[in-house]
Amino acid sequence: MWLLIFQRLATEFLFDIVYFPVWWYTTGAKRALLFCINLLKFGNAQFAPGLWLKNIFVPMFGQIDWQGRLVSFFIRLINVIGRTIALLVWFGIVVLLFLAWFILPVFITAMLVTSFF
Repeated sequence: MWLLIFQRLATEFLFDIVYFPVWWYTTGAKRALLFCINLLKFGNAQFAPGLWLKNIFVPMFGQIDWQGRLVSFFIRLINVIGRTIALLVWFGIVVLLFLAWFILPVFITAMLVTSFF
């Protein structure tokens, strides 16, 4: 009985080792992509440059005189530019994170091989 259990465990262990790279670059990559898309959606919700752009001509704090409208326009314009730059930086970080998903196993394997030889 114990021999059958050990045989089954050894078979599953070997199968998992062989199947891991296949999973990492197919299903795992799909999950990583969906995670990165959710990170981008979160970043867009946090920075929201489109919302600021939509309200660029709305005066802030109810200041409807021309000075209030002028100041509000330029402040919102600076906000739109800054938030767009921040969103682009966030996009770059997420892309690097997704690329790290592909590079990490190769890097770890290369480091293990170099450490043994």
